Amino acid sequence: MTARALELPDTDWHVRRLYEFAKDLGANIIAANYSRYVIDLNRPSTDEGLYKGQFGTGLCPEHAFDGEDIYLQGEKVSDAEKETRIETYWRPYHEKIGSVLSDIKDRFAYALLWDAHSIPSRVPLLFDGELPELNFGTNGGRSCTNELIERVIVEAEAAKTYSLVLNGRFKGGYITREYGELENGIHAIQVELAQRCYMFEESLEFDGDRAPRLQKTLSKLLQAFMSGGLSLYEGRE
Repeated sequence: MTARALELPDTDWHVRRLYEFAKDLGANIIAANYSRYVIDLNRPSTDEGLYKGQFGTGLCPEHAFDGEDIYLQGEKVSDAEKETRIETYWRPYHEKIGSVLSDIKDRFAYALLWDAHSIPSRVPLLFDGELPELNFGTNGGRSCTNELIERVIVEAEAAKTYSLVLNGRFKGGYITREYGELENGIHAIQVELAQRCYMFEESLEFDGDRAPRLQKTLSKLLQAFMSGGLSLYEGRE
């Protein structure tokens, strides 16, 4: 890999730390242990593009978000290596998501999935200008009912702190699209955070002042999502 790629610039920095509070809300947390440069867990194993006509980095990326090469000249991810990464990292991760959602649905007759991500505020190859701070995606309304996402949006707007958009540049990746099954009582939302909300983008350090404020808002959003699910399915068999 190149020296720049070894710095892992396209990482969802500190997201696990940011959402530590979710355990106190009773949420199950499944977190990735490896960089998307190993394999991008939010893409299909078939490596089909998620956003037609737009720049994408692939299942086992060879280019960073800024278009720079990840590997040194002459190096690449072979088909055999890609298959190994799918079986070693991608498949176990998705089998876990599927089994946890199934268990939750068996217990409560419905399940809610909050797919947490973050990205630098400016990535010219992916979007123009500066990204809104809170980016919600429901695959154009196909992975989550309007009633549930509206509760989340209302709570986000009430905070009067962060810019936001629904189904803008990030409508939801593979996880949201694959597991959001409205007819089966499974609702999925992707939340892509602009990293300026909670960290210093230049130094990649966690911001001890901004992050706690964002955590309070995120907690309210998650609670709105959860209470909305309870309201929607309360009394159903």
